Amino acid sequence: MAQYEPSSLRNVAIIGHGGTGKTSLGESFLFVTGKSDRLGRVDDRTSSLDFEPEEQKRHISISAATTFFEWNKHKINILDTPGDANFFMDTKYCLRIADGAVVTIDAVGGVEFQTEKVWEYAEELSLPRIVFINKMDRERADFFTVIDSINNKLGKKVTACYLPIGKEEGFKGVIDLFTMKALIFNDTSGKFQREDIPADLLDQAESYRETLIEDIAECDEGLMDKYLEGGKLSADELTDGLRKGVISGELIPVTCGSALKNIGIVPLIDMIVNYLPSPLDLGAASGKKPGTGESEERTPDTSAPFSAFIFKTIADPYAGKLTLFRVYSGTADSDSSFYNVSKKGSEKFGNIFFLEGKSQRPAKSLVPGDIAAVAKLRYAATGDTMCDEKAQIIYDKVASVPGLMSFAIEPKSKGDEEKITTSLNRLVEEDPTLSVRREEQTKELILSGMGQVHIEVTIEKMKRKFGVEVALRPPKVPYKETIKGKTQVQGRYKKQSGGRGQYGDTWIEIEPLARGGGFEFADKIVGGVIPRQYIPAVEKGIVEAMADGVIAGYPVVDVKVSLYDGSFHTVDSSELAFKIAGSLGFKKGVMQCQPTLLEPIVTIDIEIPDEYMGDVIGDLNSRRGRVLGMDTKGSNQLVKGQVPLAEILTYAADLRSMTSGRGTFTFEHSHYEEVPAQIAEKIIAQAKKEEE
Repeated sequence: MAQYEPSSLRNVAIIGHGGTGKTSLGESFLFVTGKSDRLGRVDDRTSSLDFEPEEQKRHISISAATTFFEWNKHKINILDTPGDANFFMDTKYCLRIADGAVVTIDAVGGVEFQTEKVWEYAEELSLPRIVFINKMDRERADFFTVIDSINNKLGKKVTACYLPIGKEEGFKGVIDLFTMKALIFNDTSGKFQREDIPADLLDQAESYRETLIEDIAECDEGLMDKYLEGGKLSADELTDGLRKGVISGELIPVTCGSALKNIGIVPLIDMIVNYLPSPLDLGAASGKKPGTGESEERTPDTSAPFSAFIFKTIADPYAGKLTLFRVYSGTADSDSSFYNVSKKGSEKFGNIFFLEGKSQRPAKSLVPGDIAAVAKLRYAATGDTMCDEKAQIIYDKVASVPGLMSFAIEPKSKGDEEKITTSLNRLVEEDPTLSVRREEQTKELILSGMGQVHIEVTIEKMKRKFGVEVALRPPKVPYKETIKGKTQVQGRYKKQSGGRGQYGDTWIEIEPLARGGGFEFADKIVGGVIPRQYIPAVEKGIVEAMADGVIAGYPVVDVKVSLYDGSFHTVDSSELAFKIAGSLGFKKGVMQCQPTLLEPIVTIDIEIPDEYMGDVIGDLNSRRGRVLGMDTKGSNQLVKGQVPLAEILTYAADLRSMTSGRGTFTFEHSHYEEVPAQIAEKIIAQAKKEEE
């Protein structure tokens, strides 16, 4: 393969809602350009891009795949991204390193929720886009309705460059509004014949061509003056004007076709080459100088210091860790060294290669804009910056998203605990939206992710890649116990069994603290009724008794205990005796202080379209939640509230179902509150049942 200059590279992410045909479009690119001799299909599991078993089982993209093809002396790097909300972070990292995007929209479904989310993120990045209305051969396909849907829902004006010829089963080609020719596709090879536009579509085509010319002219003052003066714009002027408008973000061109039948694919590839930017067109990459936070830039020049950004990590049990990165400046080749700014360590490249789905092709050297992979880097992780140690720069990571659904996991086979931890750590390196933690109170290993499917896929990968099987169950809610009353109580321990005995006698006062007060111990002993050396043992006994609670085995909090009296025996008293005495007194006293359960309350932010507001608020109330406020966020509503953690363990799936996949939420711990009596009774009964 020839070495391409940065000006001949195109880094393109294929994005859109799940099921719009992103992977099928990638497969079509490979087939019509001759990169592949067969058309891979998702449904029959022959796709070279959806090659993971978990993807083939579900017929969805779970992990972003990279490949490339060559066209008209250009190399186009393709990033096939997931369209499912569970795997959106992978898509965001791909957009972070892409120079342009093809947005696939279903000709029947129109703009769907995940398209809105990914479009919104592309807007944040000012990423140039082309819209491809796919599946024009399907029943009820309607190009013009989708155009209206884009303008209404995405809030961005788009301009048609191609119009469909026929629709549904009769879809057979597209009208090129630049050349005013019909491109007729007679078979599934992707090749076409140029013909005159059918007479019944000519008026429509002329009208849309006029709109296209106006849209292009509006992006360039010189072209606008010429157009208003009645002059005709040449083909080169239109092409240059459209390219300028796309790169600046003022224009988003639209075309259409069928990825499964290879209709309209070649015109789309031409648009990618002609209108989406090369690394040079977008100019210098912005970062920061480590340590100072000052702005730093790197130009996409081979003579500039090397810098690159890691956008994906793949855990491979055989090849080791694969690191995928995009070069922003300078050059790199096998055996060259670099500095990982994020981890503050030097590393060396082994063999560098370009990925073609799951296949690899050796790369001799890399230039700015190249997307490549390397195996077995020691420190590297997703989001890290690699650069020349003498010219350091750090690029911004993608903002992390907290897990929305959690499960407790336990091994199906004894002795697998260590393997579970090792395997999960490898998978967390691969997927930044996963997190693993040990819940201190419940002693459970908790795996958190973006939803049920996300967690299930992770467990399947762990079994396939590392041979570890685990069971999932809902995590225990970390309830706590506290008191509402006050008492004074004796804790006395006396044991005589021949020889030296055990004796400890304490009087303690137990009273509640304000919520969040924790624990206080007050030593009020006077006159030496308990020797000084035994007092810490009393406190230790109380603290140990607090850990297991008295009504349901949960930790006791927000309590003050004052040791104010007691007695001792000169021979039989010991630290152990006073520790046990303190524990007995505390347990007996708490039962006299109106013990009660506390539950964790979280603050939740729910983002939803306006039409779901009533349903979501009603549901939140049914979960014992309360609304704190509402606000507008773009075209959506933002509901802020508080709700018990126990009520939202499955909220990710419930909200998705309630809002047709269009609702999202985040939450964080806020405080603890008393559990209502009728619910507390059930929790206590369940705890006693488990103890038995």
